[in-house]
Amino acid sequence: MENVIIIGSGPAGYTAAIYTARALLRPVLFEGRVPGGQLVVSHEVENYPAFPATISGAEIMQLFRQQAERFEARLLTEEVERITHDGTHFQVQAPSGTYAGACVILATGAEARRLPIPTEQKYYGRGVSGCATCDGAFFRGKNVLVVGGGNTAMEDAAFLTRFASTVTMVHRRDYFRAAPIEVAKARANPKIKWRVPYAIEEIYGETVVQGALLKHTETGATERIACDGIFVAIGHEPQSALVKELADLDQNGFVIVRPGSTATRTPGLFACGDVMDPLYKQAVTAAGTGCMAALDAQRYLESLVSA
Repeated sequence: MENVIIIGSGPAGYTAAIYTARALLRPVLFEGRVPGGQLVVSHEVENYPAFPATISGAEIMQLFRQQAERFEARLLTEEVERITHDGTHFQVQAPSGTYAGACVILATGAEARRLPIPTEQKYYGRGVSGCATCDGAFFRGKNVLVVGGGNTAMEDAAFLTRFASTVTMVHRRDYFRAAPIEVAKARANPKIKWRVPYAIEEIYGETVVQGALLKHTETGATERIACDGIFVAIGHEPQSALVKELADLDQNGFVIVRPGSTATRTPGLFACGDVMDPLYKQAVTAAGTGCMAALDAQRYLESLVSA
């Protein structure tokens, strides 16, 4: 019987492992096939506290991992296939076997929705980004595209005008899901240009983004547009399928936790990081909720002993 089983290896998962390991709970952490979570695709990070010089996301996550190992957290580089709860304990099924645990911390994150084109993967982290807040400052004086038609796309475009010379909105429809007031604000911004209704067909460049091929979704006409960055703002997919029978999810699939806590509706199941955060989605906030989940789990285990 394990005290704590942690699923996910981004800032939230590793922080939960550090805190529970320091509390001598000997956590087991399932890292997945790619340890480090979404941050590992960020080639330059300059807004994580305590790193005054630019550092890559992969380097930061390696430091997280080393710290968890220092306190003897057990790290398994495999994906969890299923979680069940018998009313008392959890059963976590993985390729190496089934693990029983008194509590589970879910830190599986949320993946930014990607453009359905082959070249997007090639340039992700090399000019293509799913986070304007994270990467906008790298595009000072540059020309960027924002793909999307919702409130997030409008907000990202406005934010990016602080740095970029021009921001071009690319949306495949001639109407927007965003609130009319947000669209009006974007329309009034002289630094924001529009390509509507267009979709990105291809991204090109040598080692980094240098432009994109746009296709008019009604006429089929194409045009090449030069740009230095492409920000994809078409939503995130929280990786919450493992707990859909054990936790309440909001309409977008994010895990709902009790206010002021990381606890879900199933006793002993806690959620942290982007899988329960539809708003901020930052590495530092994920790490903070990982700490919260570890402390919540520790208190839960203490309550079992005293009961």
